[in-house]
Amino acid sequence: MRQIKTLEPSTEAVVDEMLLQERKSCHKKIVVLDDDPTGVQTVHNVSVYTRWDKESMRQAFEEEQNLFYILTNSRALTRQQTIKVHTEIAAAVDEAAKEKNADYFFISRSDSTLRGHYPLETEILKECYERNTGNTIDGEIFCPFFKEGGRFTIENVHYVKTGEELIPANETEFAKDSTFGYVSGSMPEYIEEKTKGQYRAGEVTCISLEDIRDLSFDKIEAQISGVCDFNKIILNAADYIDLKIFCIALFRAMEKGKNYMFRTAASFVKIIGNIEDKPLLKRREMLTKESSQGGVIIAGSHTEKTTRQLKALKKLCNIEFIELDVGLVRQKKLFQKEIDRCLRAEEEYIKKGKTVCCYTARTEISASTGSKEDELKLAVKISDAVQSLIGRLEVTPAFIVAKGGITSSDVGTKALGVKKARVLGQIKPGVPVWQIGDESKFPGIPYVIFPGNVGEEEMLKEVVEMLE
Repeated sequence: MRQIKTLEPSTEAVVDEMLLQERKSCHKKIVVLDDDPTGVQTVHNVSVYTRWDKESMRQAFEEEQNLFYILTNSRALTRQQTIKVHTEIAAAVDEAAKEKNADYFFISRSDSTLRGHYPLETEILKECYERNTGNTIDGEIFCPFFKEGGRFTIENVHYVKTGEELIPANETEFAKDSTFGYVSGSMPEYIEEKTKGQYRAGEVTCISLEDIRDLSFDKIEAQISGVCDFNKIILNAADYIDLKIFCIALFRAMEKGKNYMFRTAASFVKIIGNIEDKPLLKRREMLTKESSQGGVIIAGSHTEKTTRQLKALKKLCNIEFIELDVGLVRQKKLFQKEIDRCLRAEEEYIKKGKTVCCYTARTEISASTGSKEDELKLAVKISDAVQSLIGRLEVTPAFIVAKGGITSSDVGTKALGVKKARVLGQIKPGVPVWQIGDESKFPGIPYVIFPGNVGEEEMLKEVVEMLE
């Protein structure tokens, strides 16, 4: 790996000013479709809608903020469900935009370790956008960079930072995902693999770090402006400055009439949406009222990272642990008894002022049919059981921490009944906190969304210590 050129602070200040000026040319609303709630892990003071009915979308377009999120939870949906949801959202967004005489574009925010319904989601959005607006989308920009989670794209290879080592994403546990796995080592090859050869690796446009750090704005603009027929653009990035430099060229291309679809991780949204940095949240900002009850940690993620974090959490002597035996998932009556057992124990601990951690057995359960759809359906059954440990609670916990993308979505939408949330900020880098509305099951308590693939071993423990 070649040495990456560094930029002086004075240069970065100039880039910030240039970006500020270029951004003024873009008056489009940014609509971020998020396949699980973890995508707000870089932003604050923005709205997340879990419904896309007419009134919700009208309200979203009336907001002063230039972007809003719609939670699709599509990583927990089948292919057909994903098509239905994205088609409905595209229609609802377009109707609200026309009422307000507003322009807009979509960002499909997904996993920084490259899992999800790709290319399905952006293909559906492209087709709907072009049909609804009459505009043509020239290309698709792919940016999985996510600094807070240690995800970097360098020389067209996407890396996951583990300790002090950068591991190619295709060599991590995430690439072995039973539903959304992949084998390709470079981003162009990943595109070819996922599109089944429709877009060849050799035809993908790659924006290099060398051109970015050389401030080659004209060259980058020419590269992305030359893309047509929905071909793909890979953005290499090792720091936020790389996104800023790219977005200067991007806004220039968009001002001249070019249209793009975006498939990105969370960091790109922060830069294109002009979200300023904010310090990590303090306890008093999240817990606005003291409670004698205990809190709840719900862990559905089965990644090795989550397993290590749970092990570290057990160092805290004031936390009670309840394991849900998901191995019973195929035995309906026995599984229901197991859920009831966990719920009773959970409520007793909370009433006594003890914080409790409910977690699934660490062994991943497989459908053993070879079908990715069957694997997804099985995961949904387990997630439904996990979220019910919040949805059926009859006592109000002091706080809720949900570990895992599908888990946090189901807890937020199904268990808590959130229709609209406000992102307060982050309790740790990459770990967002929702302020949930009065319509929810437990209004006023902090809801911490902890991605399954984020954080070092001690981070979950540190989050709970702060809330305790």
